[in-house]
This record gives sequence, structure tokens and C-alpha cells, in this order.
Amino acid sequence: MTKAEIVEKVYEKIGFSKKETVAMVDTVFDIIRDTLADGEKVKIANFGNFEVKQKKSRRGRNPQTGAAMEISARRVLSFKPSVMLKRELNRRT
Repeated sequence: MTKAEIVEKVYEKIGFSKKETVAMVDTVFDIIRDTLADGEKVKIANFGNFEVKQKKSRRGRNPQTGAAMEISARRVLSFKPSVMLKRELNRRT
């Protein structure tokens, strides 16, 4: 699903103008992005938790050449779905 499709679904359900709906969706995504960038968790009830985790640098290898190399430290985004979301996904299969 794209951002435009999310905007369309929200527009259909709420009935605000398209311009207001785009602004609302953008604001929600901005808040989530800024919160995660600050290192805080984002918990959405009945959906799941987003968390930024710190990975340490480690030794790895180039898969093309096999040469050893250092993989730099980095931050990665982790998502853990809620029990409710898991149930809903499994119910629909």
C-alpha cells in the first residue's frame, strides 16, 4: 500500500478535504519518523511496536570476493506486531 492509497482510504472514511487528509497523514508520519529518530519507541495499540536498535560494528565478508571487511555500526528499525495484529493476519488466511 502506498502513501497515496493511505490518504485515499482516510479521505473516504473521514470525509475531510483531500488537502486536509494529506496534511494529516503527513503529520502522523512526521511524528513517527521524528520520534524514532530521537531513539524513542513508537507503540500503536492493537498494531505493534517500532523501535530503533543500535548494532555494533562487526567483521563480515564481501560475498563477491570473499575478502574480510568491517561492517560499520548502525541503527536499524525493528517492528514487533501486536498479538491482535497477528491474530487478524492469521484469521484472514
